[in-house]
Amino acid sequence: MRASLPMYDLPGLDAATDAWWVGLAGAFRDEGLREVPDNLTRGGDVLDLWTAPDLFFSQTCGYPLTHALAGEVALVATPVYACPGCEGGSYHSEILVRADDAAESLAELRGRRAAINGSDSQSGCSALRHAVAELAVEGRFFTSVKTSGSHLQSMRLVAEGVADVCAIDTVTYHLIARSQPELTDRLRVLAASAAAPALPYIARRDLPEADLARLRAGLVRACADPALAEVRAALLLEGIVVRPLSDYDRILDLEAAAVAAGYPQLA
Repeated sequence: MRASLPMYDLPGLDAATDAWWVGLAGAFRDEGLREVPDNLTRGGDVLDLWTAPDLFFSQTCGYPLTHALAGEVALVATPVYACPGCEGGSYHSEILVRADDAAESLAELRGRRAAINGSDSQSGCSALRHAVAELAVEGRFFTSVKTSGSHLQSMRLVAEGVADVCAIDTVTYHLIARSQPELTDRLRVLAASAAAPALPYIARRDLPEADLARLRAGLVRACADPALAEVRAALLLEGIVVRPLSDYDRILDLEAAAVAAGYPQLA
């Protein structure tokens, strides 16, 4: 069996991520689960891991959950993060420009260059598409859209002047602000995107209901464990909520609104 926590496994946070997994694995075992992986799997194609028959536990983005992974995984729970706007297991994107950029509104970004982490990202792509959809003319708003491969790299591209705007998951933004203030100091938040459910914890599709309940109980146990308080704080984790899968239809609704506005692709 394999487990991964790829969404917030940022540079400098690998030790905290590993420690969180050790705590989670122990809590899962205490709840009676077997074949709990000792270590996290890193590297390789995350979509392959998320759909693998030996997936034990992972975290994904809401956009794959509602698209490529629809019907392919089980929704376990939604984490709650200690960031503004993340109450109840929600989150949004911070739409960033350079600190010295004169733009005061999204409309003033028309004809600029955008950077996205990937086209299958809710926070980095779909949220930005929704934010500017009503401002697009004949399906275009930006001069160019560059795919960077990660939120961190998108921020660097904007800071270095290679791009002018990016949308960054607010949890990622706050984690990077802690570890790399020299980067976030070169940027500023221009606007916030619409909110959506936070990045979900998932398991394999055919997980028995009893084991799904044990995973949720283990998450609650780990989130209440005082021995893990420092690790949770390092990862901005406050707890979990169990939200119905239908809550993630919010992501489909935001996409549909952009399509209805004549802006089906970020461009």
